[in-house]
Amino acid sequence: MTRSRGERRGLLARRGEALAALWLRLQGFVVEARNWRGGFGEIDIVARRRALWVFVEVKTRGAGDRFAPEEAVDRRKREQIVRLARAFVASRRLGDVPCRFDVIAIRWSGWLPRLRHYRDAFRADGLV
Repeated sequence: MTRSRGERRGLLARRGEALAALWLRLQGFVVEARNWRGGFGEIDIVARRRALWVFVEVKTRGAGDRFAPEEAVDRRKREQIVRLARAFVASRRLGDVPCRFDVIAIRWSGWLPRLRHYRDAFRADGLV
């Protein structure tokens, strides 16, 4: 049975998010939420190390894709992530906590993925 293009992309995205969550755990983070929905989108991963909260956008591409995964995190996507992060913080009643926005870009080439972690990839200032 062959999968549709959408099913293959969804599977690739889930594999990428699982790898990113594992990577974050190996870096000493606690993954607090995956695919957190805020009514107008979702945050792929919310992680925490001590008092620092990190909102992570995971972009995964196959070997044949022309563009780098991180190129998909444009201004509109960054604005959405910042809004969702604010909604997450409010929903948990965390108050004024230090936050960071990361992007994890994964390119699958056969069985070996290439993962790039962009820490502090963008700031909330001036976005929303």
